[in-house]
Amino acid sequence: MPESAAFEIPESDGRTLVAAAREAIASRLEGRAPRWPSAGPSLSAPCGAFVTLRTNARRGSSLRGCIGRMSSVDPLFSTVKEMALAAAFEDPRFPPLEKEELPDIGVEVTVLSPMRPVAGAEEIVLGRHGVLMTKGGHSAVFLPQVATEQGWDREELLDNLCYKAGLSPSARHSSDVRFYVFEGRIFEEAEG
Repeated sequence: MPESAAFEIPESDGRTLVAAAREAIASRLEGRAPRWPSAGPSLSAPCGAFVTLRTNARRGSSLRGCIGRMSSVDPLFSTVKEMALAAAFEDPRFPPLEKEELPDIGVEVTVLSPMRPVAGAEEIVLGRHGVLMTKGGHSAVFLPQVATEQGWDREELLDNLCYKAGLSPSARHSSDVRFYVFEGRIFEEAEG
């Protein structure tokens, strides 16, 4: 997918992605065959995506699952369905989603632009860039919206990337640390 293509997805196709994510989860929980919404042509291109689930969607929210792929060779529509199931049932931070939880779960899909390396952390634009940090065999990633949602400044973002990667905060100053940035287009369920 060209670098700007993730941001050229029509709003209607974004709603389709969110509906497909919910349907993947609902059909699994209900033990039935999925009834997929029709997918537009922009959803057939390969692209990375994350699916985020939040509890108490109508009364404030807390994370209930978030899994994604930074890039994919599969069509975006397929990637979102697969990541929805992973977020609901395979996120190691949470127990698998239960059927009775589904009505109170909000679904968010973030479609990702390709990653690009940056020379250093000073090039990270909070609220615009998602960040992947790597050091040796360790890595961690946050989507573009995370720093803003958490109220983090750049230093807090970097500290939390280190913690998530299993490193001390001082590790971000090592000469072998690499930072990559990407952007995301977020599609959310409408409040019902």
